Amino acid sequence: MFKWLIVGIAALIGAAIVFAAAPAPDDTGVLTITARYVKTPPAGIDDPAWQRVAPVQVPVAGRLEMADVKGTVSTKALFTDDELYFLLSWEDPTCSTVKESWQFDGTQWVHLKGDEDRIALLFEIARINQFSSKSCSVVCHSPADLPRSQWHLATKSPVEKGDLWHWKAARSAPYRHADDGWLTVAGNPTGSYRETGRRADAGDGGDIKNETPDGSRPLYMQDPARRPSVPGFLLLEEAVPITDYSIFRAGDVIPYRLPVKPSASRFDVKAESRHADGRWTVMLHRKFNTGQEDDVAFDVRRRFSFAMAAFDDSGADHSKATRSLVLDFKR
Repeated sequence: MFKWLIVGIAALIGAAIVFAAAPAPDDTGVLTITARYVKTPPAGIDDPAWQRVAPVQVPVAGRLEMADVKGTVSTKALFTDDELYFLLSWEDPTCSTVKESWQFDGTQWVHLKGDEDRIALLFEIARINQFSSKSCSVVCHSPADLPRSQWHLATKSPVEKGDLWHWKAARSAPYRHADDGWLTVAGNPTGSYRETGRRADAGDGGDIKNETPDGSRPLYMQDPARRPSVPGFLLLEEAVPITDYSIFRAGDVIPYRLPVKPSASRFDVKAESRHADGRWTVMLHRKFNTGQEDDVAFDVRRRFSFAMAAFDDSGADHSKATRSLVLDFKR
């Protein structure tokens, strides 16, 4: 099971404008992912169209104490007249969606150990200096001797921008999307991302912590009048305040992180996901051009630099692709 750890993108998830693509990156050390044209969009993970595309094995690895942890993300890409699709698959023996859920031990509420599995893609929007050759390393600002608490995911100037697609097994998968954000310089004046350059796209989304003001127990439970639309998860729109804690018995579990229904630009990247046979398989797709300034606009005549990171039951430690990646389009 991967324990993902690498420079800087840890800050990306701790707590991604319409543009002309950057010039074609130098292919030295660059791994090309070629998107193939299909007239009919794939209906899902098992669509036969995926079988006609050869996967590219993207090597990923950790750093520091996890430097010897290595793996691959099997990567395929398809495109239609107006939409881009990725199929990503990687080994992970455990399906991690706990995200510190609450459990009642008969006397008090305690947090279960465990986080969530995730995968993230970062694309250039407005050219990020050296991103095409050094990938996410140039936006991480985290030399080996810098404490992890000081790692930042950010660009070095406000004219550099990135588009971050962040699929989360516990927080975005229930709504079948990848949380859509963007990257700029560090220093957000409010919010949990104020020390990084990560920003959320316009719209609702994300999640809230399910806890009372003193943090001692959950505040919400599943509305007993509604059948859960996603069994095993508690969506904020289906949650009601707990008024009687005496109904719970030892061993009862309530999620700690409640997904918020996404909307607008934050909901641009749709997702299908499945964990089976010790692997995650995730399909991500998005319109070429959303018309939003916080999204990259894809053009089949251009090539696009991007980076990849995967997370195993982690809120921070992760692995990144060990080579710079470029997306190319072929009919």
